[in-house]
Amino acid sequence: MTRQAQSRTSGPTKSTTKAANGTVGVTVDEVDRPTDHRRWRLLDDRGRQTWHYLETEEEVEKWPQSTADRYFLGLPLVGTIPPDTSQYPWLTKAACVQSLPNLPPAKTPLDAANNALSFLSHLQLPPGNWGCEYGGPMFLLPGLIITWYVTETPIPAAFATEIIRYLFARQHPEDGGWGLHIEAESSVFGTAMNYVVMRILGVSEEDQRMVKARGTLHQLGGAVNGPHWAKFWLSVLGVMEWDTVNPVPPELWYGRYMRVTDISADGICRLLPDWIPVAPWRWWIHMRQVFLPMSFIYSKKFSYPLTPLTQQLREELYIQPYTSIDFHSHRNTISPRDNYHPKSALLRTINWGLVNVWNPYLRPEILRKRAEDWTFDLIQREDENTDFANLGPVNGPLNTLACYIHDGPDSHSVKRHQDRLHDFLWVKSEGMLMNGTNGVQTWDTSFVIQAIIEAGMAEDPKWREMLKKALEFLDDQQIRENVREQEVCYRQQRKGAWAFSTKDQGYTVSDCTSEALKAVILLQRTPGFPTLVSDERLNDAIDTLLTMQNASGGFSSYERQRGSEYLEYLNAAEVFGRIMIEYDYPECTTAAVTALSLFTKHYPDYRAAEIAKVKDGAAEYIRRAQRPDGSWYGSWGICFTYAGMFALESLASVGEWYSNSERVRRGCEFFLSKQMPDGGWGESYRSCETGVYAHHERSQ
Repeated sequence: MTRQAQSRTSGPTKSTTKAANGTVGVTVDEVDRPTDHRRWRLLDDRGRQTWHYLETEEEVEKWPQSTADRYFLGLPLVGTIPPDTSQYPWLTKAACVQSLPNLPPAKTPLDAANNALSFLSHLQLPPGNWGCEYGGPMFLLPGLIITWYVTETPIPAAFATEIIRYLFARQHPEDGGWGLHIEAESSVFGTAMNYVVMRILGVSEEDQRMVKARGTLHQLGGAVNGPHWAKFWLSVLGVMEWDTVNPVPPELWYGRYMRVTDISADGICRLLPDWIPVAPWRWWIHMRQVFLPMSFIYSKKFSYPLTPLTQQLREELYIQPYTSIDFHSHRNTISPRDNYHPKSALLRTINWGLVNVWNPYLRPEILRKRAEDWTFDLIQREDENTDFANLGPVNGPLNTLACYIHDGPDSHSVKRHQDRLHDFLWVKSEGMLMNGTNGVQTWDTSFVIQAIIEAGMAEDPKWREMLKKALEFLDDQQIRENVREQEVCYRQQRKGAWAFSTKDQGYTVSDCTSEALKAVILLQRTPGFPTLVSDERLNDAIDTLLTMQNASGGFSSYERQRGSEYLEYLNAAEVFGRIMIEYDYPECTTAAVTALSLFTKHYPDYRAAEIAKVKDGAAEYIRRAQRPDGSWYGSWGICFTYAGMFALESLASVGEWYSNSERVRRGCEFFLSKQMPDGGWGESYRSCETGVYAHHERSQ
């Protein structure tokens, strides 16, 4: 008899079947049927983007679907019905209403640009920004769904349906597993975690696609061969033992402002004072904000009570009976497919000492309690500084769970987190995914403005209202104050900066600040546009940007480099490399150089000497970062193409061109050497992994 999964959905997903134990499951046919995509709406509230499913016809009439909604969902925009409507049984001719004007065919490049801009104008959202999918990683949804499950948060039925559709759409076509991202080979991390998501959402373990996924997982050695983050989440769910998880002690954080001789009033010396070169405040911000709540949860050893579903998962995720597994012996076992950055001998030694000596024999209870309290205080500060939006979709669910443990299920903090987690979700034709941030609102809007200005179209009256709304959005999204006690919570100065997404998220990023600053200056200097961002506020942006240059002359992302690259010896994530500290990036450095150049052109007297010194150092870094073959390695896009176009722009801004610069010629020749037979360029993500340019199978 088919066992049905316990589901935490807030309503039936299509029709449902009822098992003897009262749990809810779905049939194969039901899992594959989409929701009625005519009922989805994107709400953009001052940049905060959340998707809503309308349950009644009355709601549908009151809230019409916009052109942007239809575009994001992959619905027809110009009154045609797709050839294959089997996946959309509700899609009729009446549903395919005319929503875009018919434009004359382009005869010149400028005609094509105008047609493209006409289309883009229909996608602008009410606050003035543009939205888009920012997906790709396949390890984000599991943290969210497990958090919803263990905090007993109802999962809307429409969300469950579309998440299932997305994960099946992104299942590996041959082995049935899932990888770290949508193009990666199947791994234990991706397969085990997304298999769990499917089961929580109600998919039967006897669905043939689940059988195939389970077979791949077992071939890879089962869930005990997952990386640290997988073992952590499975222990939270109660389908793995905490003995399997390498330690993440909260004592790491209990060291604020301590000197070498400092001892607390009760005689307890803090484990890791801030002056230590490996102290967490020196780590990259994403590592800090992930391991901060992770350490609190690890110390609490929170596991959800066993349920019929998790009892079944204990049988399905492993290649031997659960009760026979020596979980302690699997702390360091990992599949080769997941072991991108193997743990160093140093880290393995530290972990052994923490597990076998510190935790059982030396760890004072009073220190544990104080470390947990301080760690949770830092979690609260992150929530306060971001209005519970949090840095990203990994620490968001972790902070939610930490608040659930500390404050209780009915607390204000948990309710706010439950609401805010929706900010990361996105719906498209394939289903519902989890974005890599809460959006790219400021970033995309800044580039739209710059592109229109570069094309010479900003003064055309027909685009003025669109551009004015975009300027109003950037005006609204500038961060106007630093965080409270920024030194205590290890935060970078941010007054005057712009974030990648919204000011609620609240993290300054060097290139986002630079690109938004350029967009504002360029548009406010264009005839016909108001001055919304004052000179004083532009100065604030420059003041913050000038604090972000590294000693090398380069710029990092969120803050200056705080620690040595030797900290990578403590990288516990295994599936990622070069993540322990901030690094110099050609793309961030270029954005800063071009922003400073534009600013000094219009404001030559403000901090002129300091800006000149920063630009000189940044340009010199760009020169040093060039490889002998003329390329630059990029980290925020794929990869040599992305970094190279930024680096060449940076050099052009300081007067280096093809005609007068040997390094610029080498950069151009590198690009020419990668041109494909059809005249285009295409680069694979493999470039990022190998550090060597890898052609995509086709031009992009």
